[in-house]
Amino acid sequence: MFFQKDIETMKRADLEALQLERLRRMVDYCYNNVPFYHERLGAAGITSGDKIKTLSDIQYIPVTTKDDIRDHYPFGMLARPMKDIVRIHASSGTTGKPTVGVYTQNDLDNWSDNVARLCAAAGVTSEDIVQISFGYGLFTGALGLHYGLEKLGATVIPASSGNSEKQLMMLRDFGVTGLVATPSYAIYLSEMVREGEYPLSAYKLRHGILGSEGCTAEMRERIEKNFGINVTDNYGMTELGGPGVSGECEYRCGLHFAEDAFLPEIIDPDTLERKAPGEAGELVVTTLLREGFPVLRYRTKDITRLNYEPCRCGRTHVRMDKVMGRTDDMLIIKGVNVFPSQIESVLVGTKGISDKIGPHYQLIVRRKNYMDNLEVKVELIDESLLDRYRELEALQRAIHDKLKSVLGLETKVTLAEPKTLERFQGKAKRVLDLRNMED
Repeated sequence: MFFQKDIETMKRADLEALQLERLRRMVDYCYNNVPFYHERLGAAGITSGDKIKTLSDIQYIPVTTKDDIRDHYPFGMLARPMKDIVRIHASSGTTGKPTVGVYTQNDLDNWSDNVARLCAAAGVTSEDIVQISFGYGLFTGALGLHYGLEKLGATVIPASSGNSEKQLMMLRDFGVTGLVATPSYAIYLSEMVREGEYPLSAYKLRHGILGSEGCTAEMRERIEKNFGINVTDNYGMTELGGPGVSGECEYRCGLHFAEDAFLPEIIDPDTLERKAPGEAGELVVTTLLREGFPVLRYRTKDITRLNYEPCRCGRTHVRMDKVMGRTDDMLIIKGVNVFPSQIESVLVGTKGISDKIGPHYQLIVRRKNYMDNLEVKVELIDESLLDRYRELEALQRAIHDKLKSVLGLETKVTLAEPKTLERFQGKAKRVLDLRNMED
């Protein structure tokens, strides 16, 4: 088992002393090696790590945003010469220039350690055979989990994404016990298993190591029921080096942060003021060990909270709640803040509704007569329901009323035929915002 006990069970005082030492060193490192931070820190009067006397002094360091990184695309944020860089990754760049991540050899070693640590906490061992159904390439998820699982000693199958029938064949034939995938692809594969010719007993899956997109508790429960597995969540992003920032242990009561490598904070997304422990807000993260591409106080845009109480598993590093939503995913409709995760919880987790509709959905936002309107499109499980008008109308009304009670907002509910909504092998694209097109 890959369990770094000396690090993962450090006393809080010792851990914070280590963080302060590494934070001060990182401030010096960024000031001396990254022109962007030299200018930004200098303007804030922080010209050396000696200015940081306590961990709370981090609040005087200016935040870093995705726009800052994009403005210095591709290599303007590097802290080391290119001859020291051994790997380059990048985000998809679907909303602009991609975010580029670069790695020294030490960065790769630390990255695989952190991933191995979170996989071990989730229950994966050297006895497991793990199939990675993330797309390989510039995306950090596939290779990040790949090298971490290999360091743990697990057998890794680099299946990549796509060709779902072959994915299921490998799961059966290779005796796969762990699946790495996005939640949306995992639910798709699990539906294929339920509807396929092979019984669930033909599969040996035990672990679902899901990531790259949010997964509500209700969606996780559906995947676990379909596959007969235990699903754990993990967290990371290209700007922070990829997966390995935090992950759930067997008790699934929050995602343990790798606090020796990352320093998390919670801030108010509007005022940027630091929140007290236990309060919800936007997650801000500082890398403490990264050499190639260090970041100070990176605004993740993810809404969560931090729990500093020790976990039953013995690990003392702070736990973050599952991400509640993203500030940039939040829809503002008629003045109401709406997160897609709220809608997913209603659709997948409401008794009397979830047994009649599938877990796939689409949110369509339109503007008519200067007013925003939200349409929630879902799939029926039983096509024959389309011919039973009263039952169909009752289901539509039930979904509408439940959404209204949760969101405080009128929505249009559209019931679609089975298997007519798009399935995703990577990150699911649930929201279709047509407001700018219809102005």
